[in-house]
Amino acid sequence: MKKLLLLLLTNLALFASMQIDTTYSTLGAIAKKVGGDFVKVTVLGSNKYDPHFIVPKPSLLAKLRRADLLIINGGGLEIGWLPPLLRNAHNPKLNEGALGFLDISQSLELIDKPTTVSRAFGDVHAEGNPHYSTDPYVVITIAKTIATRLGAIDPIHKNDYLQNFENFQTQWKTFLTKLDKKMQQCTIKEVVQYHELFNYFLKRYNITSIGTIEPLPGIAPSSKHTLELIMLMKQNKIKKILQDVYHEKKTAQFIAAKTGAKVAVIPHDLGAVGGKTLQDFYNNIASRICK
Repeated sequence: MKKLLLLLLTNLALFASMQIDTTYSTLGAIAKKVGGDFVKVTVLGSNKYDPHFIVPKPSLLAKLRRADLLIINGGGLEIGWLPPLLRNAHNPKLNEGALGFLDISQSLELIDKPTTVSRAFGDVHAEGNPHYSTDPYVVITIAKTIATRLGAIDPIHKNDYLQNFENFQTQWKTFLTKLDKKMQQCTIKEVVQYHELFNYFLKRYNITSIGTIEPLPGIAPSSKHTLELIMLMKQNKIKKILQDVYHEKKTAQFIAAKTGAKVAVIPHDLGAVGGKTLQDFYNNIASRICK
């Protein structure tokens, strides 16, 4: 009877899904691709809101308490909402440094790292620009990082995670080839952004952001800065303004009316502006910038 019970418990463990929490939708979609049938993924943050300031609802505590792995963006992006939730979740698996805590930014080289950090420069990120997920090439690194960690937590299925990654990598490289061809035909070479959300995508495809509607990160646009930006856009003949879904839109519309530029609402995360797949997310960014 004891042997039968032990065998039953072992089989239940083999078939139980690993509970994964991710802070944002793009990370969640990649985790699903790599984890496959062996994981259940929950996304904590809404793709409709500012990723810096997700509301730390009590309902998120229950999700964190039962998680085996927490995958965060890192780079300071979650610093405004995640720490109090983790403290109150009391889940030792998710302690920083534990196998169940995975900061993806630690596997990447962040751009736009400031030489000086001061509140005088706005809401800057000391580690660099944390919005790396807008670069479609980073997806492979993210997927590999997740596959490696899943294998460490669940060695029984390590080869499955690695195979899932290999399959996904092959498919993603095919997609990247198509996306690159699409971007080669893009006539937009200079843009203005509301916030520096899309620097990684722009850098990947040699598009220059000449300014932001925010005078400083996290600082609302002033009349003086807006007028200066209008003059700059006229001088450089900028015809595209990249607007995200969560900042106010009146300023971008005002600038567009004064310069003849078009406002393109760009998704910062999967599902922020339509689309259900990772391919949809990056195709959406490309189409809305280049249209």
